[in-house]
Amino acid sequence: MRLPLIGLAAVALTAAAPDPISPQRLSADVKTLASDSFEGRAPGTPGETKTIDWLVAQFRAMGLQPGGPDGQWTQAVPLIRTQIGQGTMRAGAMPLVQGQGIYVSTVRPVDRVAIRNAPMVFVGYGVDAPERGWDDFKGIDLKGKIAVFLVNDPDFEAAEGDAAKGKFGDRRMTYYGRWTYKFEEAARQGAVGALIVHDTPGAGYGWATVTAPAGENYDIVRSDPASRVLLQGWLSGESATKLFAAAGLNLADQRKAARRADFRPVELKGQRFSAELPVTTVRAESRNVLAKLPGKTHPDEVVMFGAHWDAYGKGAPDAQGRTIRPGANDDALGVAGVLELARAFKAAPQTDRSLVFALWTGEERGLLGSETYAVKPVYPLSKTVANLTLDILQTAGPARDVMLVGDGQNDLEDRLKAAAATQGRTVTPEALPERGLFYRADHFSVARRGVPTLLLMAISGAPDLVEGGRPAGQTWLDDYMRCYHQSCDAWDARWDLRGAAADVGLFYRIGHDLADGRDWPEWRSGSEFKAIRNESAAERR
Repeated sequence: MRLPLIGLAAVALTAAAPDPISPQRLSADVKTLASDSFEGRAPGTPGETKTIDWLVAQFRAMGLQPGGPDGQWTQAVPLIRTQIGQGTMRAGAMPLVQGQGIYVSTVRPVDRVAIRNAPMVFVGYGVDAPERGWDDFKGIDLKGKIAVFLVNDPDFEAAEGDAAKGKFGDRRMTYYGRWTYKFEEAARQGAVGALIVHDTPGAGYGWATVTAPAGENYDIVRSDPASRVLLQGWLSGESATKLFAAAGLNLADQRKAARRADFRPVELKGQRFSAELPVTTVRAESRNVLAKLPGKTHPDEVVMFGAHWDAYGKGAPDAQGRTIRPGANDDALGVAGVLELARAFKAAPQTDRSLVFALWTGEERGLLGSETYAVKPVYPLSKTVANLTLDILQTAGPARDVMLVGDGQNDLEDRLKAAAATQGRTVTPEALPERGLFYRADHFSVARRGVPTLLLMAISGAPDLVEGGRPAGQTWLDDYMRCYHQSCDAWDARWDLRGAAADVGLFYRIGHDLADGRDWPEWRSGSEFKAIRNESAAERR
């Protein structure tokens, strides 16, 4: 298929001037980044070195300036990389096999996980939220025990009359529903391990996505490694059902009980957990890549564009014998979009505010690169106007709409609607809010510290495609989700990137208006991040 050189020039959705985003350049950059020579772009591997060198070369060739600390192109991200080896696990009398009935990893810098006969305790959804009047723990002592959780929020499956109904986000996941929160809370409660019961609707993805890291995990280097549980992971729904039955419990009944405010933790009697697993731990230093275009009148104020360069590296051979998981759409295409934005802004007149183009490491391992930046920002977060993040774009051609992730969070949504209208398009709120996508991409690291953000992530719902409408968009989404985090997320010459180019073009328009304006986007009154942003309001006067 021959693709047009520029944005929507050949789509004729609107008579407005086309965006300066090239589908062909997007495709070419993805083809390079997702090629076998980049080895799946895993942090701390030779694939990272090649990726960083290539990205820096692109920015340098465009004429951008280094945007990292001390005039460097990169920001150091110290990491530990762990790999669980073959060993044994058992819950009661039930043997557990890694990747089948259970999936585990560790973020502790240890050489062995040794857990012997640890009591297992079902703690419902594992939420401690005093501001919402909810406590699943009720003062239980979890020291030395395995916490077993349900995924998502207490009101995810709640019906009218359930105490949990409306306490959180109903079908829209809050941060309390994320696995990251649950593992952190288990550690705060003193547990030695934490296991989440997997179900596809609640998690937002299937078992194959859970097992994709193949026992590998990453974390930032911490002064107190014990602030994380020794072993964390997931139980398959089938394994969990058998485990509860062996303890004389019905999992379905316990799900209902966990939606009550008076729920109390339940020990899985007789089902003690043991694990003997070797661990390979390597300390590594990964890197974020940062480039900038300084503003001419307000250089201390920053509009930031972001994507993550990392993917999953090498894994077990698939049915075709492929071991490299190239992450072509997730997120080489987002990276290509940021590179296109940099090219477009460099070719345009200098903006009043500075523009920063950030390519993060360690997103797939828990937003580690963006989190490192948020803890040690190069540019003050109080003066960061907005963060605009690209993480998975649709590859099925022009669409009549664009999906909005995190509907109701901040007034950047109004700018998205206005920009979409110039392309003859509309905005559709995410169709699958239960996936908690707003909490699963790099923008969240700065959002939780008050920076207004906007995320484009195509897995948030089926696009309304110009050819075939939403049914065709659903077919695209279903096909892509089968390759999510797998070896088949590969570059394809058959991609139609006109729709992706249009989406990147939306960020060009929004970013240009912000960078040449004096406005400061704000969080909506109902957002949990508004109060945080308000604390630094005086610095923006």
